[in-house]
Amino acid sequence: MKFSEKLQKMRKDKGLSQEALSEMLDVSRQAISKWESGQSYPETDNLITISEIFGVTIDSLLKDGELQTDNRNIYAEPFWVSRGRIFEYKSKRIVFGMPLVHVNIGWGVKKARGVLAIGNIATGFFSIGLIAKGLLSIGLLSLGVIGVGCLSLALLLAVGAVSFGTFSLGAVAIGIITLGAVSIGMYSVGAVAVASHVAIGDHAHGHIAVGRVVDGAREFIDTSARLNLRAISGAEVRQAILEEFPGTWNGVVRWLVGFLGK
Repeated sequence: MKFSEKLQKMRKDKGLSQEALSEMLDVSRQAISKWESGQSYPETDNLITISEIFGVTIDSLLKDGELQTDNRNIYAEPFWVSRGRIFEYKSKRIVFGMPLVHVNIGWGVKKARGVLAIGNIATGFFSIGLIAKGLLSIGLLSLGVIGVGCLSLALLLAVGAVSFGTFSLGAVAIGIITLGAVSIGMYSVGAVAVASHVAIGDHAHGHIAVGRVVDGAREFIDTSARLNLRAISGAEVRQAILEEFPGTWNGVVRWLVGFLGK
C-alpha cells in the first residue's frame, strides 16, 4: 500500500472526515485530499503527528507494505499531540456528538470544539479561549449565554471591560440591567448612567434620574460636593419607580434602591 492509500484507510477506520483530520493537523481539507490522492506529501512535522494520531510507525507510513503499530505511542487513544509550540488533547469519550474535552492551543488559528473546549478559538458548552463561544464562555472575546471577557456578548450575563447582555457588568456595560463606569440600559447604575427607565450615577440621564448631575422626567438630586447616593431616600425612589413603571420586577427595584439611603 502507498502512503496515500494508508492515510485514507486509517482515517476511515478511525471514523474521521477529511475536515476533522485537517483540524487535528492544522492544515486545509484540500491538503488532506491531495495527500490521499497522491498529489503531494505532508511535511515532516505533519508525518509525526499522523503517526501519533493513528499509533503507527513513521517508517511503515512511508514505505510500501503494511502498517506497523507503534507500541511506544501511548497517546494514540485518546488523541494527543504536543510538539513545538502546539499542544492538543482530544478525549475519546463523545458526548452530544463532540469530545467531552478538547484542548487545542498554540501559535496560529487553533480551534477547539467539545463539551469542555479550551483553545485559541473555543466552542463548547463550557469554553475558554482567546475567542470563546458557548453556554459559559471565558475569553478575550466571549460569546455565550454567560460570558466573561475583555469584550463579552451574552444572552443572560455579560462581564467584561466592554459587556453586552441582559445583565451587564463592565467598564462599559450595555444591556437591560447594567452596572459599570459607563452604563447604558433600561435600568442602569454607573459613574455615567443612561437609561430608558431608571438611571443612578454621578451623571444620570433617564426617565427617573438619580445622582449629582441629573436629567430626567423625575429627578432625585444629590447636592453634596461629591456623589453620596446614601443621602437620597431609597423609599422615595422606590415609590417613583412603582408609579412610573409598575411592572418592574421587585428584585430589580430592590437592587436599585440598595444603592440609596433609607
